[in-house]
Amino acid sequence: MSTLPETRTLPVPEGLEGERVDAALARMFGFSRTKAAELAASGKVRVDGSEAGKSDRVHGGAWLEVEMPPPAAPVRIVAEHVEGMHIVHDDDDIVVINKPVGVAAHPSPGWTGTTVIGGLAAAGYRISTSGSAERQGIVHRLDVGTSGLMVVAKSERAYTLLKQQFRERVVDKRYHTLVQGHPDPMSGTIDAPVGRHPTHDYKWAVTADGKPSVTHYDLIEAFRAASLLDVKLETGRTHQIRVHMAAHRHPCVGDLTYGADPTIAKRLQLTRQWLHAVKLSFEHPSDGRWVSYETGYPADLQLALDIIRAESE
Repeated sequence: MSTLPETRTLPVPEGLEGERVDAALARMFGFSRTKAAELAASGKVRVDGSEAGKSDRVHGGAWLEVEMPPPAAPVRIVAEHVEGMHIVHDDDDIVVINKPVGVAAHPSPGWTGTTVIGGLAAAGYRISTSGSAERQGIVHRLDVGTSGLMVVAKSERAYTLLKQQFRERVVDKRYHTLVQGHPDPMSGTIDAPVGRHPTHDYKWAVTADGKPSVTHYDLIEAFRAASLLDVKLETGRTHQIRVHMAAHRHPCVGDLTYGADPTIAKRLQLTRQWLHAVKLSFEHPSDGRWVSYETGYPADLQLALDIIRAESE
């Protein structure tokens, strides 16, 4: 049996005219943007016979030649107790959980920590089999470093209806975040596209070719050096709140990845961004009634808030 890597050659569709190489690869082959960028960086992508970098642009009709990566090993769901994960609501169709910081929504390549799916499996919960094998029942996600409410589908009907609600922006997702400084205006909307960071694959940024992203915020309480905000997401891009607040020059306190002041984080004893999903409202998939679930702040965020509030008195 041949061990030579598979090479695939396809013409670039006219609809991808002017796209970056990594974006075109992602669209044409189903890769993640990160994987596409890795292939280009390792010299495995050629356009019309010439080696192409991830940020080069493609043209309709050009021949794209890609040395395909070996198949990824399947990601396995590990049933493992998740310390601090609480069940907020449970019925035949859904389970609403309060996710602690440091826990991923589902397994993914390279992630060795606990997951919401694994925690539910360990607790004996049956969840929907819809979605990919490692994302069964997952209709939305929270970052590993963000805590708060998530809804997971238990029935196939619930999965379909909840995914539709998230896609059509019916779901009301509310977050509280402590940001540096005082936003002006105190209540407003940030409407700026979010896409991959141009130089750091692990980050996101406001970019001209990013996806439409809208964040609404209102001031809850102002402190001497920070502001507590109520945030409503109209869209749900990766790191959206963190990226938008940083672009607005008011990064989430403790969010060193997006430019927060490390001295403030240390003073408030924070090891992650001050960001918590406090409320989740949607039409219940069983009968369409409007339901809402809420949760309080975890101990680390409450401590930071107490410290900054005391400093402001």
